[in-house]
Amino acid sequence: MSDFYDTLGLPRSATADEIRKAYKKLARKYHPDVQPGDKDAEKKFKELQEAYEVLGDEEKRKQFDQFGHLPRGGARPPGGGQTFQWGPGSGPIDLGDLGNLFGGQFDFGSLFGAGNGGRGGPQTGGRGRAQPGADLQLELEIPLEIAVLGGAREVRFTKVGKTEQLTVKIPGGVDNGSVIRLAGQGQPGQRGGPPGDLHVTLRVQAHAFFRRDGNNLLIDVPLTIAEATLGTKIEVPTLGEGPVTMTIPAGASSGTKLRLRGKGGLDRQTKERGDQLVVVKIVVPKKISPRAKELIEELDRLEPVSPREGLW
Repeated sequence: MSDFYDTLGLPRSATADEIRKAYKKLARKYHPDVQPGDKDAEKKFKELQEAYEVLGDEEKRKQFDQFGHLPRGGARPPGGGQTFQWGPGSGPIDLGDLGNLFGGQFDFGSLFGAGNGGRGGPQTGGRGRAQPGADLQLELEIPLEIAVLGGAREVRFTKVGKTEQLTVKIPGGVDNGSVIRLAGQGQPGQRGGPPGDLHVTLRVQAHAFFRRDGNNLLIDVPLTIAEATLGTKIEVPTLGEGPVTMTIPAGASSGTKLRLRGKGGLDRQTKERGDQLVVVKIVVPKKISPRAKELIEELDRLEPVSPREGLW
């Protein structure tokens, strides 16, 4: 019999959570429903179940860690009990004597999943093997403000035929397609198996005027010809902090980016916020008065140099 830790691909120092996750991952891979007719997969699946029945139980795991690798023995132990090879390199173990060692209270039929008078092998009967619960998938639409700064949203989903409701905490800095895993909130396991998880895939809604560029936020700000030429002070909206007053320098051309530091999105690694970039857009009126036309023509005479001079 192979070592239970080797079966799950784990070191002996593995935590209970690591054991559960490794079992769920491998059990899904080798489940007979996933690989029907594959005898090797069926054998591997049974080995995984046997390993998890022991390592997934705190008391059984302690007993396995203590007695699972006994010194190699030469002869059959006295007592006439059953023998079983437990662990690589170990000698035959008399189950009857080990039962006495534990004060007559150790159930080897339960330990090895035996269903026939304490003999090892797969269970055949009503109880069967423990099965992990299925994971659930859910999509959740969130506004850009929550995606950038974080927040919470209520979700509803169906589990075991009933509608469940949970509050999902969303960290700042998530993006479209980010997945939040809620451990143990999936379908319940069968016959004592661990429950599955709930995977929430986030869909970020488009904002009316903000857009993202990494951790920075961009917003287009329209200016008149006079504002861009002479400079001005305007109010600019921010995400989550309300409007702020910003100085537009004289001579700002369309496409100029002005920076509001620390007003952007949250970086999930550094926990620092990016910047908000205000993009200047000069708006030219479609209709002007005769007097305005005269003034613009005069301006053109006063500033005859073309902005395309020497550009190409």
